[in-house]
Amino acid sequence: MAAKLGGDDGDGDGDISDINVTPFIDVILVLLIIFMVAAPLATVDIKVDLPQSAARPQPRDDKPVFITLKSDLSLGIGNEETAREAFATALDAVTEGNRETRILLRADRAVDYGDVMEVMNLIQRAGYSRLALVGLESAPAAGVAP
Repeated sequence: MAAKLGGDDGDGDGDISDINVTPFIDVILVLLIIFMVAAPLATVDIKVDLPQSAARPQPRDDKPVFITLKSDLSLGIGNEETAREAFATALDAVTEGNRETRILLRADRAVDYGDVMEVMNLIQRAGYSRLALVGLESAPAAGVAP
């Protein structure tokens, strides 16, 4: 909706050459309302004072150490199966005693969460604190919501 302010030129045409900005303002106000409603939903309710970090991404290890937990709950370090009793010594042998080695833990999908936690505790008791979980990136199956 546009209006012309001022007097008439007397020619009677009354052409309006101004841009009608009312629809633009309506769209902006709707977007503003959407963002005002959506912004509180995107935040976490738990307040934590997180430290700042200037760290660069970690370089990938030349020889990563994989620990595999199979569906039958057997453990493997690299490509070798390992008994739980000899786990710490086998892990020390693979890492050459370097406790700062990053350990990559892979677990079968069928393994219970508690069993994964037991293996994580085994790794921690062996003296290794740098642990990462390994998963596969895959596209969602057709008809399945992500």
